[in-house]
Amino acid sequence: MRPIPTLLCAAALAATACTAAPEKEPYAEARDRAGFAQAARTDVAARAPVSMVLQQKAVATAAEVALFSRASLAPSMVIRTGQASIEVDSLERAVAQVRLLAARVGGYVANTVMQTGRGDLRSASLEVKIPAERFDDGLNGLAPLGKLESVNVLAEDVGEEFTDVTARMENSRRLESRLIDLLARGTGKLKDVLEVEQELARVRGEIERTEGRLRYLRAHAVLSTLTIAVHEPVPVVGHAGSSVIGEAFKQAWRNFVALVAACIRGLGIVIPLGVLVTAAWLSVTRWRKGRSLRTADT
Repeated sequence: MRPIPTLLCAAALAATACTAAPEKEPYAEARDRAGFAQAARTDVAARAPVSMVLQQKAVATAAEVALFSRASLAPSMVIRTGQASIEVDSLERAVAQVRLLAARVGGYVANTVMQTGRGDLRSASLEVKIPAERFDDGLNGLAPLGKLESVNVLAEDVGEEFTDVTARMENSRRLESRLIDLLARGTGKLKDVLEVEQELARVRGEIERTEGRLRYLRAHAVLSTLTIAVHEPVPVVGHAGSSVIGEAFKQAWRNFVALVAACIRGLGIVIPLGVLVTAAWLSVTRWRKGRSLRTADT
């Protein structure tokens, strides 16, 4: 058996070890927390440049968007006009086909001029408004109408003009706002107020003109104009708008009337001469009868 003092020393050492172990855990936890915080600070410091770069990229992107915004780019606006000449067999049928073609491509016939007088070549001119995206379809639909003689297409790019006019209108609107603010303040002499009102009237007139020009450009860029001229064939014999046989009968009648008229005009010469000849003959006849009677008496 071990002595009692030895057992007591062993128990004291064991108690001391058990007490020291719990005291070391808080220090270790503190050290762990300090290391985690340091790592977090290092991570934040490492991520900070990345976030700054992203922010700078975002600012640069916003600047690029501001530089190349839709308002600063010239819109693609093209005004297309065309003229076509077609020889057709029947004028009325061709006009009806042109109207059907305009409806098929989503357009309409704006103006129509027809010439069907006697002695004139039967023809018509139709101005067709066609959506810009269907303009080529309208040109392709001309061939079935008849003999296509000529086609002329003109394209005018008005995008730059549209942008310039839009910028002028925006500047005029800003000037209008400033002038209205000056009038609202009501400070200044009467002469100054009248000058501001005159300038405001001038600016508003310019705004109306620019708005009208913009409406014109938009309307003509959205709707293209195609002018179609159709006419019947020119007759080989005779002239346009007439029949050869009919003209022959008409000419025969004209000749007959001219002959009768010539005869009537000739009466003005024949009748006086006939009267003179008759009078002379009667005079000679009486003179001969008188002479023969005198000769018989002797």
